Amino acid sequence: MKSYSKKRIYWFLGSIALLLLLAFTIIYASDTSETFPVSEYYAYDKAIPLKDSIKIIEDTTDHILYHVSYNSVHDKKVTGLLSLPKNSSTPLPVIILMHGLGDNKNVDYVSYGNDLLLKNGYAVFRIDFSNHGERKKDVYDFNLTGKYKHWSRDIISQTVFDLRRAVDFIETREELDARRIGYYGISLGGITGTIFCGIDNRIKVPIVALAGGQLNLLYEKEALTEKAKDFVSTIEPLNFVKQIAPRPFLMLNAQNDEIVPPLMSKLLFSAAEEPKEIIWYDAKHRDAPLDIIYGDGLNWFKKYL
Repeated sequence: MKSYSKKRIYWFLGSIALLLLLAFTIIYASDTSETFPVSEYYAYDKAIPLKDSIKIIEDTTDHILYHVSYNSVHDKKVTGLLSLPKNSSTPLPVIILMHGLGDNKNVDYVSYGNDLLLKNGYAVFRIDFSNHGERKKDVYDFNLTGKYKHWSRDIISQTVFDLRRAVDFIETREELDARRIGYYGISLGGITGTIFCGIDNRIKVPIVALAGGQLNLLYEKEALTEKAKDFVSTIEPLNFVKQIAPRPFLMLNAQNDEIVPPLMSKLLFSAAEEPKEIIWYDAKHRDAPLDIIYGDGLNWFKKYL
């Protein structure tokens, strides 16, 4: 009887210690104090010519679809698709719609969102992530902790610059309302979009789906080291999400996400300031219901954009 009681006490004390360790880890890991001025990292010379090109690739009774290219920072050429509804008055509110890792601007789940937004009177601008789609040149494993970690980090940071230049392009188009720009990013497009929307206040309504923060947690045993936090500092959504306020911020996340752990999504939402909202779906990362997840995003745009 006494032995049994001792076991219960040891188990209880062990559980308390584990909870305290978890709490300490979350609090300490959430410290994203900048040893590098990341808020200034994405400054660029807006005066550099876009050298943009726009060509019609589809013209129907309902919409017109253009292929777009323009120059970005670091002399990178960006490729995209611009869809315009024909039955809505101009200038049109526009949504920048971004895909996830390994995909492209015309992947099925992005095309679905494009069609839905288009039918509801929004222009939609989709671009390829750096080294994705038409821009793909190198084939390496994207991994922020592997041997190509610097290359992987550059994929994200370059795309932030590309998105800023996308807004520059939008501002040149008379048919687009540069005062009413929304953002909808999925997975890596959501993580990158949080950075982008934090530093570029020309985005009026940001939405990120299946995204999260605290990227240093990817380093597991080394997650709490300054080296890990410094490495991800320029691409850490937690360093930028506070700057989104007072614009309305919506997060859409999967309760059973096996790619972006729910803890990372909760940490990002917690770091964001009001106004904000998070919606959870009973799904995994790749089986989130498109009609619902886009429908909730559409309702958010209708309310605030």
